[in-house]
Amino acid sequence: MTTLPWLDTRQLWFPEPASALDDPDGLLALGGDLSPERLLKAYSMGIFPWYSQDQPILWWSPDPRCVIFPGRLHISRSLRRTLNSRRFTVTIDTSFDAVVEACAVERSEGTWITDEMRQAYARLHRLGHAHAFEAWNTKGELVGGLYGVALGCCFFGESMFARETDASKVVFVHCVRQLESWGYAFMDCQVENGHLMSLGAELIERTTFLTLLRDNVGRQCNDQSWHLQWGW
Repeated sequence: MTTLPWLDTRQLWFPEPASALDDPDGLLALGGDLSPERLLKAYSMGIFPWYSQDQPILWWSPDPRCVIFPGRLHISRSLRRTLNSRRFTVTIDTSFDAVVEACAVERSEGTWITDEMRQAYARLHRLGHAHAFEAWNTKGELVGGLYGVALGCCFFGESMFARETDASKVVFVHCVRQLESWGYAFMDCQVENGHLMSLGAELIERTTFLTLLRDNVGRQCNDQSWHLQWGW
């Protein structure tokens, strides 16, 4: 594996994701840093960091890409019952650091949410680019959440966690529906898993994803306040 020049310097240039490796799928390069400028440039080109504590920073653009289009969100009957029960209260950006920390703890074995990553996304949050959705139980305890990066009319989901059954699904539903009401085109889920696919996520080719990204990353959506306006 070779460290690419664009990651060795402070220059904010990225190669086309079409040059990503097939094995491992989507790996572009290693090295560099997690400055806000570099992260935002990367997201705008469909690239994201994903690595472990004992690795250099690895940059990815997988093919196929897992995304969810807000209008195709799937809510099962059991999840609908949970939503109707009002077991959880959902908020936005009231406990960003706690959500990121919880996501890291839930994935303590081989987590990619290193200290460096937590600090990087905390900086993005302070700059207004990274956001968290939180679920609270009736005791006022944080029991679920997700966080990601908003850029144009695109939301890039990074991670989610749940400490009670369905908590992360309830957060996910509120997040997707809120993004839909603001006019977001899609939520990037990066790579597939059964949890996401059960909620309506789907796989699209990298070239299709990059076209969607180019069409929407420069648009302005109605999300300036980042207060929850959608409710079940």
